[in-house]
Amino acid sequence: MDWNSVIDFDKQLLLAVNGSQSLFLDGLVKTLTTASTWIPLYVSLFYMVLKNNDNVQKVMYIVGCAGLCILLAGSVDDLLVKPLVARWRPTHDPVIGMEVDIVNGYRGGNYGFFSAHACNTFSIAVFFSLLVKDRLLAVFLVGWSLVNCWTRMYLGVHYPGDILCGLIWGGIVGTGVWKLHHHYVGTKQVKKTYISTSYTPAGYQTEDVDVVISVLMFTLVYAILRACYYVYV
Repeated sequence: MDWNSVIDFDKQLLLAVNGSQSLFLDGLVKTLTTASTWIPLYVSLFYMVLKNNDNVQKVMYIVGCAGLCILLAGSVDDLLVKPLVARWRPTHDPVIGMEVDIVNGYRGGNYGFFSAHACNTFSIAVFFSLLVKDRLLAVFLVGWSLVNCWTRMYLGVHYPGDILCGLIWGGIVGTGVWKLHHHYVGTKQVKKTYISTSYTPAGYQTEDVDVVISVLMFTLVYAILRACYYVYV
């Protein structure tokens, strides 16, 4: 299979998952892909970090690492990769642009390789999953990132290949930043006799982890209710 075949397959796969005739899904995706929708998640992550670290310095290190994830993931993408690669977004692609289903006229910027939504969200998901070491939290955070990836293809602003490369870069960044934090700051040391179902292996209280998971679930419910409003009002 040559490179042109890969590109053609990427385009056909996008058209297969892009858009629908459902006003409900249009409204759901519009809400889920909006950055402000996830502010409660970021607040809950900060709350979890604040509750489970015993001094301001440790909290600021973690907040700084989260910021570094976004800087290395999204900024490298937007400032370097997209202008250099200059791959058209599907919505601007001269070959298939008119075939792409769009929502409310949204087409995004000219270039889409690779997806900033994918790399940003996945870098955060990987970093906090490694930091907290709770399997259920990891599942929910990775799921949150993948939902964001799906919305970008549904809207027709990224090819699956853009998403895949974004996830790879986000995973590298999230893992690298966690290793940096682990090397210079270390993780919370929890004695074996102290570990119970009330704590994760990294020493985070599971009740605080549950807050983050609950916020994620309530945000999804909010998005569904907004989508219903979008249909019926």
